[in-house]
Amino acid sequence: MSTEELDATAKELLSIRFMLAELEAEAEALTDKLKAAMVERGTEALQGDGWKVTWKNVVSSRFDSQKFKADHADLYSQYSKQTTTTPFCVGA
Repeated sequence: MSTEELDATAKELLSIRFMLAELEAEAEALTDKLKAAMVERGTEALQGDGWKVTWKNVVSSRFDSQKFKADHADLYSQYSKQTTTTPFCVGA
């Protein structure tokens, strides 16, 4: 791939990522509108023609690895494993 093609590809990727960010912000605003309507109506669910929205508390348990590491450093190191990631970053 030539330098010009690389330049065009990177710029197109940045443009698409910008559009995605705009769409995510728009989706968040619409989500907030639906949540506000649910609060106003005092309901955890709404539905209409071909759609249904729910918004309710879900209780779950999570393992607190930071507290476990602080309280049991020896066990933490015994059962921890190292991982490697390779992030792909593009910026302007």
